[in-house]
Amino acid sequence: MQKIVVLTGAGNSAESGLGTFRAEGGLWAQHRIEDVATPEGFARDPKLVVDFYNARRAQAAEAEPNAGHLALAKLESEFAGDVIVITQNVDDLHEKAGSQKVMHMHGALKSALCAACAHRWPAPLVMAPGDSCPACNRPAARPDIVWFGEMPYDMDEIFRHLSEADIFISIGTSGNVYPAAGFVAEARSAGAETIEFNLEPSLVGNQFEDIRIGSASETLPVWVDEILQKSRS
Repeated sequence: MQKIVVLTGAGNSAESGLGTFRAEGGLWAQHRIEDVATPEGFARDPKLVVDFYNARRAQAAEAEPNAGHLALAKLESEFAGDVIVITQNVDDLHEKAGSQKVMHMHGALKSALCAACAHRWPAPLVMAPGDSCPACNRPAARPDIVWFGEMPYDMDEIFRHLSEADIFISIGTSGNVYPAAGFVAEARSAGAETIEFNLEPSLVGNQFEDIRIGSASETLPVWVDEILQKSRS
């Protein structure tokens, strides 16, 4: 059974109105990454960080999946093999589109994490500093987000999928952030066909066999139809 492993980055969600790290304007432009996306920033000013993720959670709740998300959900439901989506995004647009096998390597806005006992639970739309954990009752709730300096989630399982991939595609990533920027090299070493979908080649674009330039909402549905047609013939 063939396996397609998909990596999605901020560019995939940007078409649904959710800003990227580096975009001008928007939430990220109003704050230094060090202040809102590091453990040290949370320790210094937990209210600033919690309020920042409350705003992102509210924005994500209103966002709708775009044609790129829908194409990946179609691929998963109609492809004869296995389709795994690994996302750097913390929104739930893949799930809203219908994808079932989604791995959130950088955490999820809809989840809360206890810094004391590591329990996870569905985050309320509005979190507050000092919220208590429903498991241990300590006031140690934090957004379940992987901040800079922290280890991404499920790396062993992700590398296993990459080692088994027949096709690896990357959508809307910058190639700036490791370990995700190294996934194409992992997949290539396992013999996978590699394709990048992006508005322009990423920093690791030269490692892909094929690059499809353009918005994912336009290029991805075309490719998915190509793959499904091949798999049926």
